[in-house]
Amino acid sequence: MNQHRSDVHTLAAAYALDALDPVEREDFAAHLPHCEDCRRDVDEFEATAARLAGAAAQDPPPALKQRTMAAVDGVRQLPPRVPATGGAHRTTHFLRRKAVPLALAASVAAAVSFAGLAAWQHQESQDARRQAQRAERQLDSVSTLLAAPDARTVHGRATNGALTTVVSSDRQNRAVFTATGLPTPADGMTYQLWLDRDGAMRPAGFIPADGTVPLDGDIAHAGAVGLTLEPAGGSPQPTTTPLLLLTLPA
Repeated sequence: MNQHRSDVHTLAAAYALDALDPVEREDFAAHLPHCEDCRRDVDEFEATAARLAGAAAQDPPPALKQRTMAAVDGVRQLPPRVPATGGAHRTTHFLRRKAVPLALAASVAAAVSFAGLAAWQHQESQDARRQAQRAERQLDSVSTLLAAPDARTVHGRATNGALTTVVSSDRQNRAVFTATGLPTPADGMTYQLWLDRDGAMRPAGFIPADGTVPLDGDIAHAGAVGLTLEPAGGSPQPTTTPLLLLTLPA
């Protein structure tokens, strides 16, 4: 990234994301102690990046351990081998001959069970891999947005206590919305996002729970971002009092 020295104030986001080349980073680091605005911007971008990364992280499904242990418990184990001694040799030999078919059957059953378990685990792994890939793409997109020279960040608190952040770029005409601490909506309800354009609310997507989502629509001409609780499937216009109306920086 090459910026003229007079544009040093625009490098705050790139500095926070460690996206500057060594010369630019050295110049900005020398400038930082003398510029309160840049120090504030760097602190905000670092905090926002951490919140966005945390919101995009994917936790394993809560029931994964329980399902795995239940599947393992259903696999029969082979009996232990006990060395034959003295007069018990014939009896042991007889029992061992009888045990061979049973052991073989148990082995087949175990193989089938483990094959099914392996297939299930493979599917779980594929699902987890796809979730991780989506999260990685999302973080890449957010990083690109944060590094935009005109990136702006604004924070707010919804009336239900949730902490929110909007990062926007007029040049990229994109923005992302992050929420933490969103209470679980009632059955049949969902959180819907809005863009306020001269007092007219336009649907901008949904955020079902804590996390980060891109906002739909023309960001460059929006003055604020709203959040409401709407019936599942969404509404063409808000039907409840906004939980949040966050003014975007000019």
